[in-house]
Amino acid sequence: MNRFREHPLYREDIDCVLSNAPLSGLRGKRVLVTGATGLIGTMLVDVLLEADRRGADVSVLAIGRNRASAEERFGDDFKNPRFSFVEHDVTRPFASDVSFDVAVSGASLTHPLAYSRHPVAAALTNLEGTKHVLERASERRAKVLFLSSVEIYGDSPDGKPFRESDTGKLDLSTARATYTESKRTCEALCQAFRQECGLDVGIARLCRIFGPTMRLDDSKASSQFLKAAARGEDIVLKSEGLQLFSYLYVADCVSALLFLLDRGEPGAAYNVASGDCDVRLRTFAETAAECAGTNVVFDLPSDLERRGFSIASTALLDPSRIRELGWTPHFAFRNAVARTIKMLQ
Repeated sequence: MNRFREHPLYREDIDCVLSNAPLSGLRGKRVLVTGATGLIGTMLVDVLLEADRRGADVSVLAIGRNRASAEERFGDDFKNPRFSFVEHDVTRPFASDVSFDVAVSGASLTHPLAYSRHPVAAALTNLEGTKHVLERASERRAKVLFLSSVEIYGDSPDGKPFRESDTGKLDLSTARATYTESKRTCEALCQAFRQECGLDVGIARLCRIFGPTMRLDDSKASSQFLKAAARGEDIVLKSEGLQLFSYLYVADCVSALLFLLDRGEPGAAYNVASGDCDVRLRTFAETAAECAGTNVVFDLPSDLERRGFSIASTALLDPSRIRELGWTPHFAFRNAVARTIKMLQ
């Protein structure tokens, strides 16, 4: 089992989420989580199961491609009758006995090396996976929250934070575009199912999420920084680090998703970001190095790494709409980076 799950800081994170997020709408519900062993899915499952232990009356159906990975993630929860795991590739239809009341559709290839090595799979995981969740949800009259991405906006030409009605500069000439464009198409598919089938579906447009639940093979720059810091190594920056992005700690992300499930308007898209964690990539690297007592060094990326890089140099999200629901982030940027490093050590 991952050591972070028993770390006191992780338990504090879960307590923080449960102390601030609404859960009444999930009472008596079975929640499907696709991408359950990923960065966000892992903590969402942990939070829901802990909520159930505290009387929330919620059960979890977790979907993942590898049972061994799930067992390593969730350990003794496999003995919990309120937790079920199905080993399944979401690009294929669900078995007839997969039923749920609420779905969080989060299965995706979400790191740069995956985009560059497997651009076709990146597209199909998003498209087919979302389609199968929406189809089964329509049959069950279930509620769906689709996890979209800041990537759908592209690059900001004026450097201003994106509101939900905005669109920036997009580049469709690279294989990496399969990720961004499939996410955009998935959003359109959600709206189509809402209009044609009356499905209750909402959209969370996530900024760049980080935290201790990241996969060890995650190749995102921020994840590389955090893993190196946890090992006490220098932080390698493969650019000047001038890119300006919105980031969010995974515990704040999970609390935001619970707010959207409880209070989000059907059919609406919500930016999920802090506003207080908008930093340049170099600042992220320097903060991780400072927390670890190491240094930042510069290195040129390989061609394979470069093909997976985002074209965006500025991609900030305006979180005003979700804040109007009453959601507030609780983890400052430096504190979140320091907590993550401690839990990974």
